[in-house]
Amino acid sequence: MPALLLAGPASEPLTLAEAKDFLRVDHDAEDALITSMIVAARATVETLTRRALIDQNWRLVRDAWPASGLIPVPVSPLRALDAVALIDAEGNEVAVPPGGFVIDTARLPGLIRVDRASVAAPLRPLAGIALDITAGHGPGAADVPAPLIEAVRLVLAHFYEHRDETGASNAFPATLGALVAPYRVTRL
Repeated sequence: MPALLLAGPASEPLTLAEAKDFLRVDHDAEDALITSMIVAARATVETLTRRALIDQNWRLVRDAWPASGLIPVPVSPLRALDAVALIDAEGNEVAVPPGGFVIDTARLPGLIRVDRASVAAPLRPLAGIALDITAGHGPGAADVPAPLIEAVRLVLAHFYEHRDETGASNAFPATLGALVAPYRVTRL
């Protein structure tokens, strides 16, 4: 089931000022570089953990409702099911009332439970269902677990210090694995 990013986080886990302070940069000449590295560091930690750090909006696309009635969400942690739509042959979206769905945020990955008896069948055989979700730890950096913020700092520092290097010598420090290990979402 594809997951399409609709809207990334409204903010990053580190501000430019926090990043520059951590990197001990006291000039403005590299602000654009550091800003882009903050985004890259967050994305790297999200990839390593299979978690969205700060709330993001995603669209899950399905062909059919699952026989089990359970839809595992590939983006964690699941915070909300924002909308469900069936897509007709012309690509128009028909809203599905939310009463037939329950989200289970206690599990990782989260689950969406579908009451198949109360929801209509898809209007087309391929990519006929769209589920819009919010995934992340919360709307801001204060909601993200401290070890994951530290992991973003570590990756940022690594990117900044090794920006001109390529190859095997550019491996992340071992401490990164220890920081993200408790937060990794595994797939079976």
